[in-house]
Amino acid sequence: MAKQLHESGEDYLETILILRHKQGEVRSIDVVHEMELSKPSVSRAMGILREGGFINIDGGGYITLTEAGQQVAETIYERHRFFTEWLVSLGVSEETAAEDACRLEHDISAESFAKIKEFIEKNK
Repeated sequence: MAKQLHESGEDYLETILILRHKQGEVRSIDVVHEMELSKPSVSRAMGILREGGFINIDGGGYITLTEAGQQVAETIYERHRFFTEWLVSLGVSEETAAEDACRLEHDISAESFAKIKEFIEKNK
């Protein structure tokens, strides 16, 4: 059973999802390069995510998301894309929009996100 995640854990899962879409297979070193973090930090995080039931790591070091990990990653990534696109459409620079979306994606409730998304899509 998956445990509750911190914001950094959600970021790792989102990164694994993005890398899997980009390159198919994902190893810890790919996460190191993508997130620009140290190998020990990523290694520790992967251990925590594995113990929490969010990822599996096979004998070759390849990382796969469990069902729980996939669900979290997709939720965070959807929010990130949505908020980035919305902020850019308001005239915010792409870089600032992506940074702000990263903060918003973690803190907003599912209910509020659904209502904002519904409102914006209805009023396009």
